[in-house]
Amino acid sequence: MKVLLLQDVYKLGHAGDVREVADGYGRNYLLPRGLAVLATPSALKRAERIRQLAAERRARELADIEATAQLLKGTTFVFHARAGEKGKLYGSITAAQIAEAISAKLGREFDRRKVALREPIREVGTYRVPVRLSADVSPEITITVLPEGVAEKGASAEASAPVG
Repeated sequence: MKVLLLQDVYKLGHAGDVREVADGYGRNYLLPRGLAVLATPSALKRAERIRQLAAERRARELADIEATAQLLKGTTFVFHARAGEKGKLYGSITAAQIAEAISAKLGREFDRRKVALREPIREVGTYRVPVRLSADVSPEITITVLPEGVAEKGASAEASAPVG
């Protein structure tokens, strides 16, 4: 089945591209979600305009992503958590909590799936965590985990959140 993509589809193509896809994929996924239309002669006439609009949208999104990356790059987030004598946390710092702290800094919602934390942080310490904003833009932030009740030693706290 030949389809004209109306939006960028991951691992398939950009808006305005004509692609050959499996019938089921086109019929059950692309067409119902409005990601593509059948590649009819009338639809193909609109392809160039769709490409132009998509390129403009991608440029705006890239500018927004770059601005967010500049804000986040090198930022330190401090978390206070209950910990045992050897530095093990009673709980953990998760990607969702880090995303919440980023949301507070940015002043808008931030998706926790963009925080590239392999596994939750379970010990006191300082960690470098990449944040995937797009395929090519991935600034690193610093996460500092301190035991509850310990005052910060010269670290500038830009975000602080207790672990519950």
